[in-house]
Amino acid sequence: MMRTEETWVDGGNGRVFVELHHPEHADGELPTVIYSHGFGGSHQGGLRYAQALTERGFLVACLDFRGGSPSSRSDGSTLDMTVFTERDDLNAVIDAMLRRDDVDRNNLFLFGYSQGGVVSALTAAARPDAVAAMVLSSPAFSLVDDANRLFPDKNDIPESYFHMLMDVGHDYFASVNGFDVFNAISGYEGDVLIIHGDGDTLVPISASRKAAEALPHATLETLRGAGHAYSPDAANHATELICDFLARRVS
Repeated sequence: MMRTEETWVDGGNGRVFVELHHPEHADGELPTVIYSHGFGGSHQGGLRYAQALTERGFLVACLDFRGGSPSSRSDGSTLDMTVFTERDDLNAVIDAMLRRDDVDRNNLFLFGYSQGGVVSALTAAARPDAVAAMVLSSPAFSLVDDANRLFPDKNDIPESYFHMLMDVGHDYFASVNGFDVFNAISGYEGDVLIIHGDGDTLVPISASRKAAEALPHATLETLRGAGHAYSPDAANHATELICDFLARRVS
């Protein structure tokens, strides 16, 4: 069982909605996981994992990125969202969590799915002392190449573009034009678990293999036959891997 709390964090350019999941009857400083959703997703994507992690004694914070989806409870428009505005949001949530009395500052972990995995990795690389370890589930590291193939010339990027069932703005593509995401994440030296399905047709597993090579202490776990979104069986297996990985890294 877990207790749920809703809160908002000041992201500097608008409020970021966070749903907190507390282990029932737990008190004191708790190891904490911050879950970042994928493109067009929401905090609700972390619910399955929050249920399992709170049973292990973790406090779990699931956020909605500003403009992260049309249904986001955070401020902002999808036309203003980029990987880097999401990084700003995650940094704001990290800062808010570190100010809480129920968060163990030495055991704060990041967990990102798809685009949220890219955002988590970029954030951890920029502030490695704050992030004890991280989990990347189907991380969408191919999004940079996808954007550059779609619009190799910045001058061809429209003001808005309907991308994967959602309108995004010019800066979503322009901000990653020529960006070396693997070099940007390589500075993070903490432990990393990468989980990816070898049947993923949206983000090829080769992108996670490249990320595992860039991150000094990364382990790649392959889900046989799994796609970008996991089947119930694959999700159960991923949940076990994630819970075991994080539980072993609580100091």
